[in-house]
Amino acid sequence: MKDNETPEAEYAGAIKPVKGLDDQTSTAQIGNGAVVFKLKKQEPGMWYQLSKDEIVDKQLIKQKKEEAIQKNQERAEQERKDKAEKKRASEKYTVNEMMKIEDEDRMRINNIKESERQKATEDLERWKEEQREMAQEEKQRILEEKMAEEARKREEERKQRKKKGKNIFEETAEGVPRREVGKIEVKFTKRIFPTAARESQTPQEEEWLQKQADARKALEVEDSDLTEEEKNPLFMRDKANEFFKAGNFQAAVNAYTTALRYSPKMPSLYSNRAACHLKLRNFFKTIEDCSKAIDLLHPPVPQNAASRLKALVRKGTAFCQLELYVEGLQDYECALKIEPNNEQLKADAEKIRQIIQSSTGS
Repeated sequence: MKDNETPEAEYAGAIKPVKGLDDQTSTAQIGNGAVVFKLKKQEPGMWYQLSKDEIVDKQLIKQKKEEAIQKNQERAEQERKDKAEKKRASEKYTVNEMMKIEDEDRMRINNIKESERQKATEDLERWKEEQREMAQEEKQRILEEKMAEEARKREEERKQRKKKGKNIFEETAEGVPRREVGKIEVKFTKRIFPTAARESQTPQEEEWLQKQADARKALEVEDSDLTEEEKNPLFMRDKANEFFKAGNFQAAVNAYTTALRYSPKMPSLYSNRAACHLKLRNFFKTIEDCSKAIDLLHPPVPQNAASRLKALVRKGTAFCQLELYVEGLQDYECALKIEPNNEQLKADAEKIRQIIQSSTGS
C-alpha cells in the first residue's frame, strides 16, 4: 500500500472494505515509517479485498477522502456537543443536589428553632398557670378565713347581746321588790326566725323552712356496703368536711356524693362539693354544683344569705379560671348585692372588670 504522508484522518475514507467498515472504532496509526490499521467489521464475514473495485479513479478517491474527513468532523462535533451537554447535565444535577441538601439543612435548623421556641412558650405558659393557681388558692384561702372570722365575730356579738340582756333582767329582778302578780293570757304568733313580724318575709321564710325540713329527710337507699352511720347524710357531711380540712379533696368529693344519695336537696352538700372541685380544678363540675346549690337556696332570705354568697363566689371563680370573665363578673356582682360592703369582693370584681376591658381594648 502506497503512503504519500496522507493525514491519519484521511485513511478511514481512503479504504472502504466491500462489506462495510466500522469507522468509529477503526484506527490508523502512523509511526516508524509504517501505518498500522486496526479495522473493525460492521458485520461478521470474510474480506477478500481491502478496497472496492470502483475505486480506481484518483478523483473518486479524493472525493471519498473528503467525505470521510467531513463525516469525521461532524462526528467529532457531535461528540463535543454530547460531551458538553452531558457536562451541563452533570453540573445541573450537582447544583440541584447541593440546593436540596441546603434546603434540608435549613429546614432542620428551622425545625430545631421552632421546637425550642414552642418548648419555651409551653414552659412560660406552665409557669403563668402555676402562678395563677397559687394566687387563686391564696385568694380563696384569705376569703374563706375572712368569712370565717366574720362569722365568728357575729357569733361572739350575738352571745354578748344575749348575755347582756340576761344580766339586765337578773339585776332588775333582784333590785325591785316583788309584787303580787296576775295572770294575763297573750297569744303570740309562732316565729322561728329572730326578726320582727313587720320585717319578716313570712311566705318566703316558711318555704325555706319547708325546704330545709325536706332536705333533712334521708332517702331510703338500699346499699349493703354502707353502715348505718354512712347512710346518715349529716354524718357523711361532717366526714367530708374533715377530709376537706385535711386537704384530701377527692375523698371529700366522694363523701359529699354519698351524702347526696340520701339527701339530694341539701344545698350545703352541693356547695361544699363545689369547693372540692374548685381545689381539684374541675371547673365545669364546680359551676354545676354551685348552680344546683343556688337553685336550692330559694327563696332568698337573710338566713341563707351566707350560703348563697359562698356558692356565687365559687361559681364566679370557676368561670374566671376558664377565662369566662363576663360570666364570672356577673356572679361576683350578685354576691356584692348580698354583702355590698365586702371590700374583698369589691376588689376582686374590679380586677375582673379590668381584665375584660383590657381584652376588649386589645
